[in-house]
Amino acid sequence: MTKLVYACALLTLVFCTSCGGQKKTDLPKDTIKDTVTSYGPNTMVRNVKQAGNGDILIAASRGGVFRYDGKSFTNIASKIGPRRYWDVLEDRRGNLWFATTDSGVYHYNGKSFQHFTTREGLANNAVMSIYEDKAGIIWFGTGGGISRYDPSRAGGKSFQNFTTKDGLPNNAITTILEDKTGKLWIGTREEACFYDGKTFTVFRNQDGKTFNNVWGMTKDKKGAIWFGATIIEDRKGDTLIVKTGLWRYDGRVFTKINQKGTSAIIEDKNGNIWTTGAVKSNGVGEWKLFRYDQKSLYNKNPTVTEIISIKKMLCGILEASDGSIWFGSLNGVYRYDGKTITDFKSKENLK
Repeated sequence: MTKLVYACALLTLVFCTSCGGQKKTDLPKDTIKDTVTSYGPNTMVRNVKQAGNGDILIAASRGGVFRYDGKSFTNIASKIGPRRYWDVLEDRRGNLWFATTDSGVYHYNGKSFQHFTTREGLANNAVMSIYEDKAGIIWFGTGGGISRYDPSRAGGKSFQNFTTKDGLPNNAITTILEDKTGKLWIGTREEACFYDGKTFTVFRNQDGKTFNNVWGMTKDKKGAIWFGATIIEDRKGDTLIVKTGLWRYDGRVFTKINQKGTSAIIEDKNGNIWTTGAVKSNGVGEWKLFRYDQKSLYNKNPTVTEIISIKKMLCGILEASDGSIWFGSLNGVYRYDGKTITDFKSKENLK
C-alpha cells in the first residue's frame, strides 16, 4: 500500500463511517436537560462557528455541540447524546446543523431534532463539513461524496449526491467553499477540485501537480482563494515524498506563499489571514497559530506573526463579532483577544 505523509495525519483517527439512523428524533424535554456550565468542552474541538445573535457555536467530538453566550456554555446536543461531532452551522433560516463522523447529520429548529443518514439519502454517515451557498443550498462533505440539500424543494427532504462516478477525484470530502463566481472549491483527502455546476475539475499548480489533503480554504477581500495543501514531489517505493505549503489563487495563477503547514484558515474583518497547522508533515509534535498581516499579504514574503505554539493539534478558527479569534484543539477551545489566550476548559491564561 502506498504511504502518504501529510500535515493532517492525526485527523484520520476520528474520520470514520457508520450505519444510518432514524429520520426524525423528537425527545421529551423532561428526560434530558441541556447542560449549562461555566467551562467549555475538554474534548477535541474541530470547528468553531458563530450564530446570528453573536453566540459562539462549538463542535466538540464526543463532548457535544456547545453554545457560548458570553457567560456560560450550553450543550445544545445533550438530548442527542455523545457523537463524533465535527462541524456546526446556523443557516440563514436560523436552523442549526450538526455534522458527525459516525451518525450523519442532525437538524435542529430550536424545538426538535431531525436526523439525516444514508437512509434518508445522505451520501455517507461520516460528515466532515457543512456549507451554505449564496442561494441557500446546504452542501455536506462526507466520506462518500458530496450531498446537496435544497430546503425549499420537496419539503427540504431531498438530497442530490455526487461521487467519483460523477467526476469527483475522491469521495472523502474535507472542505467546501464558494468563490465570487459561484464555483464550489472542494478539498478532499486526495486531489482538490472545483465544481461549476456541471463539471468537477482538478486544479493544478504551474508544474502540473495537484493539491492534496486540502482541509481549509478562505477567500480574501480581493476574491483570491487561500488554502493549505500537500504536493507530491517524489515517490520512493511505496512511500510518497510530499511538501506542505500555503497557497493563493488570484483567478489566474497559483502562488506558493511558504512551506508552513496549514490546516484551518480564515480571513478576519481587517483582511489578515489566520492559519493553524502542524510543524512536521506527519502532524506529530508542535502545531502553530499564525497571523499574516493584511498590508503585506501580496508581498513576496508576507509578515507572519506566531500567536501560539502548542503540542496539541490546533483545528478550526473563527473571528467573533468582537474581533476575538477562537480556535479549537485536541482537547478544548481557546480565545485570543489580541493580548491573552484563554483556555476555556480550565479558565487558565496561556499568555
